[in-house]
Amino acid sequence: MPQDGLVLDIPARDLPAGESAGDDCPLLIREIPYRDPVAAFAPWSGRPFATLLHSAAEAGGRGRWSIVAVDPFRTVEARCGSVTVDGDAVAGDPFTVLERQLEAHRAPIPANLPVPFAGGAVGFLGYELGQVLERLPARHGDDTGLPDMAFGLYDTVIVFDDRDRRGWILSSGFPEHGPIRRRLRAARRLQSFADTLAAAPPALPPPRSATAPWRPEIARDDYCHRVDRVLEYIRAGDIFQANFTGRFLADRPEGLSVLDLYRRLLALSPAPFAACLSLPGGAGLASASPERFIRLHADGRMEARPIKGTRPRGATAQEDDALARELERSIKDRAENLMITDLLRNDIGRVARIGSVTVPVLCGVERFASVHHLVSVVEGRLKPGLGPVDLLRATFPGGSITGAPKIRAMEIIDELEVSRRGAYCGSVAWIGFDGAMDSSIVIRTLTVTADRVIAQAGGGIVADSDPGREHDEMMVKIRPLLRALDGGRSQPSG
Repeated sequence: MPQDGLVLDIPARDLPAGESAGDDCPLLIREIPYRDPVAAFAPWSGRPFATLLHSAAEAGGRGRWSIVAVDPFRTVEARCGSVTVDGDAVAGDPFTVLERQLEAHRAPIPANLPVPFAGGAVGFLGYELGQVLERLPARHGDDTGLPDMAFGLYDTVIVFDDRDRRGWILSSGFPEHGPIRRRLRAARRLQSFADTLAAAPPALPPPRSATAPWRPEIARDDYCHRVDRVLEYIRAGDIFQANFTGRFLADRPEGLSVLDLYRRLLALSPAPFAACLSLPGGAGLASASPERFIRLHADGRMEARPIKGTRPRGATAQEDDALARELERSIKDRAENLMITDLLRNDIGRVARIGSVTVPVLCGVERFASVHHLVSVVEGRLKPGLGPVDLLRATFPGGSITGAPKIRAMEIIDELEVSRRGAYCGSVAWIGFDGAMDSSIVIRTLTVTADRVIAQAGGGIVADSDPGREHDEMMVKIRPLLRALDGGRSQPSG
């Protein structure tokens, strides 16, 4: 039976026999025909705070749900130390302000709900928010114009089950709080979304063709020199590992939308945690991330899946298997993964019930469109009285894109990288009004500003890293991003 006060407007076959609808806390749900999530997102895609979280590839059960979140009733942004709600400055750090907004609209969801998300906050946290949490100095100024954090709060969302080919519109009626007003708003909003979907074409034409040449921010020799500097810190005992990255820049072709760029990236590198985010001013993110950051169930179960260790896919089945075996047996790559897995155990342990943290998978090989990765799994249970934002405070930014020990690695990253990371190496996340959460690490992602497109990649540097090979690994990771804009025409040497 669903929890008291929840209204289910779904086919009778999805309700237990004799189910009745309550009146105190409306959540309206309507099943709709399944369609391509990208086509469903397209009618809203150019609007600020329009977001598609897209399970574009199956990966061990992690490629099932896609979420269309558009037209938020509230927005939360952080820029340069200030936080705004609906554009108005408010007191508090970004995490506290986001937490307050979620708590003001907290609502359970029915136990038999067919989807994991029924509305809440959707957006991203930029990497530099970690410097706020740890009170670290920042050497680099912003050159993107994007916020450090941007979330919308969504009362009406569309959710697709990409495995079972089903879809739903869910509408909660927030920000209204009286049951009658909430019910009326929920019904009106649900119907509006249904009408827009019904009028939209079920499939999209090919994405707009546009190309631009890439230019590396630092040359290969300079990249290798900076990796050598990281190795000096490792030999001196400052750190065990640091994640070092580099950027490629291109001028944004006139008229190129974030959605078109996302669709081109998707064709080259489908991923279980893909995402397309539209931001004010025509900016946005096109992400093909393979990596889960943190998942939190409403009952307190937590899961992190750190990635460390990469090989390209092979041209033949035999070559592909050989590369996977090479990765699995690599002492260097396993060391990278082990260190970050231990860091995640420590971060999760700060907010986990004592004795609940386990590592059911260590250094498992997973195959993605263009690469093999070593992936581990860390699980735990959240302490009573804590919530998703507490978990983010304890773990952000993810250890797989910082290093170990985390704080010293972040200081060295700030010293040796030549620019801010911005959204890259941050996290895209949804946080439900019921306290559940899922999130990705923002890697394999194109950042789109008003006039530029930015691609960035890197890797974990450990004691036996070779600078030239580290640059080669970075290029393996970044190549699909570059091809999404230049179509493979340019061959940057870095």
